[in-house]
Amino acid sequence: MQRCHITLTVNGDVHELDIDPRRTLLQVLRENLELRGTHLGCDSGDCGACTVLLDGEPVPSCLVLAVDADGHETVTVEGLLRDGQPHPVQSAIVARGGVQCGFCTPGIVVSSVALLNHNPHPTEEEVREAIAGNLCRCTGYQKIVEAVLDVSK
Repeated sequence: MQRCHITLTVNGDVHELDIDPRRTLLQVLRENLELRGTHLGCDSGDCGACTVLLDGEPVPSCLVLAVDADGHETVTVEGLLRDGQPHPVQSAIVARGGVQCGFCTPGIVVSSVALLNHNPHPTEEEVREAIAGNLCRCTGYQKIVEAVLDVSK
């Protein structure tokens, strides 16, 4: 099998990799770069557990080939930390009780941060729309929505 040389910029760090061109960005993040905050859920782009920012836009990393991320900026949930402190969205979700099992949380946080980066003062409807691609079976979303709205104030 032919391998591809790619350069990934992930959370501000540059990584030179030789990979199988069939590997997804999710696989490379978790297995090569050991960034396991991005979760493998459905593996078909439906659940949002693997959401990362690619050039600032939320994408399901299970549907993006790593070779297609070559030369682009990727931010994972780990990349949202600043000086070891959680992103305000992470803190607000915890404070509001919007975390139960936590499996969906990284994808929801990344989607919420993307929304706030583009629209610092969203409506409740806009928050719900932004996280619509992130499935959560535990929380019912209300506390998550409230947390994002808290951060936007």
